[in-house]
Amino acid sequence: MKRCNVCCVCVGGEMFRSALGKTLGFVGYTIQYGCIAHCAFEYIGEFVACSGPSMEPTITSHGVVFSERLSRHLCRIENGDIVIAKSPFDPHMNVCKRVIGLEGDKVCTSGPSDIFKTHQYVPKGHVWLEGDNLRNSTDSRSYGPVPYALIRGRVCLKVRRATSPDPAHIHFNL
Repeated sequence: MKRCNVCCVCVGGEMFRSALGKTLGFVGYTIQYGCIAHCAFEYIGEFVACSGPSMEPTITSHGVVFSERLSRHLCRIENGDIVIAKSPFDPHMNVCKRVIGLEGDKVCTSGPSDIFKTHQYVPKGHVWLEGDNLRNSTDSRSYGPVPYALIRGRVCLKVRRATSPDPAHIHFNL
């Protein structure tokens, strides 16, 4: 190996390569962990804070739930499941509702205080969603059947807030 006469340039080049290698290694790990986190949130599930009274008393306003995503991908959503879905009105907002009807089901489309009851069949590729608090819920009775593709996940775990009168509890299988 031949030595150069200007050692400062060699040392500076080595330092630059070392710093560049560490930086690229850090960027690589960051991208790798970012991809893992993305896949976890997209395909496994996430914790969601629910606001509003539409699902009371099952889920209180500001209640926290865990929404798993595998049921959606495996088409395992069933009547009675509580789901997180994209709002048909605002794609930047999610809604938490109960599945009342699947495609082909006949559902009641009138409100609880309506004298005359009306019915409708849920079209193919859609679900009918309603809040548990029927008198205070904007749901499929207002915006109609929701495309299955808007479902983000099925709620499988409810976490009570620690500020409630009893200690924090975790409930499975809502």
